[in-house]
Amino acid sequence: MNAPASLPTRAATPWMAAALAVLAILLLAAAIFLGVADIPMADVAAVLTGGGSAEARLIILDIRLPRIATGILAGIHFSLAGYLLQTVTRNPLADPSLMGVSQGATLSVTIFLLFTVYIFEPGSNTLAELPVAWLPTAGLAGGLLAGGVIYLLAFRLGLSALRITLCGVAVGAVLHAVAIGLIAGWGSARIEIILEWLSGSLYARSWDHALFLLPFTIAGLVTLPVIFRPLMLLQFDAPVARSFGLAYKRQFSLVLIVSSALAASAVGAVGPVVFVGLIVPHLARFLAGRNFTLSLVLTIVLGAVIVTLGDLIGRLLGQAEEIPIGVVTAVFGVPLLLALLRKSM
Repeated sequence: MNAPASLPTRAATPWMAAALAVLAILLLAAAIFLGVADIPMADVAAVLTGGGSAEARLIILDIRLPRIATGILAGIHFSLAGYLLQTVTRNPLADPSLMGVSQGATLSVTIFLLFTVYIFEPGSNTLAELPVAWLPTAGLAGGLLAGGVIYLLAFRLGLSALRITLCGVAVGAVLHAVAIGLIAGWGSARIEIILEWLSGSLYARSWDHALFLLPFTIAGLVTLPVIFRPLMLLQFDAPVARSFGLAYKRQFSLVLIVSSALAASAVGAVGPVVFVGLIVPHLARFLAGRNFTLSLVLTIVLGAVIVTLGDLIGRLLGQAEEIPIGVVTAVFGVPLLLALLRKSM
């Protein structure tokens, strides 16, 4: 009976939960009060209570709050998708790229921009002139299509965690190579158009992006109680799971659909933010110990916290030329992963 490999854990205590709640509140406040534009705290507080100047209201209500909301939802999507994939594939290195979701979204967005900008609007060479409102939909469609192709390939070969992993790696590599080839052939004058999206960024994210993500967030969270028991059993090999009466293929497929939809929608909205789906589930398990329910809850909370923190760091360090959140999560994700691995030895 093979359970998923995981890092050694320690039991979470009430003070950990309290500390995490306080951290989340302080971080949310910092993300609202701090930014490139220097707004007095009194003015920010006035805006939050229904007053404030027109300029302060514009910055807080139309710039900071929507990007914070989008980041929170995207963080929940990435982390929860990674948790689900790591559980059912029993692969501690699984994240949304395992199902080819990130690569499929990247390729679809690249093709979308290529046709709409380079072919139909050859004079456009700045992000502001792009049909950016359609990028989330294009990314979502590509991510779901890639995940569906990988699932069908694995299903035809005999659905298993190993075959899902192998198909995901193979198809994802092909999709990524094609996308990079298109970007390289696009021309140096236009490469920067898509690089911002590829780096994973909350720049210029509006309430429309948050509203785009919200239905997927609600659907994913509502589905969790339905798949909770199957998810616990899917940690084990198929014969063991079936011995407990689990309809293995059906439940396995449902979990993959949920994880792919969460990941594809997040990638479509903010780009492929790396390491969140990989690191957060491990960090949650480390804090939660053997408590499966608590680790799932912590994954959701930590996903929102880490993306919000990464965006805040990028804004404060980069100032007007802000650092994309994907860069921040990559830089800080590697040492965090190494630290967690060191705890496992």
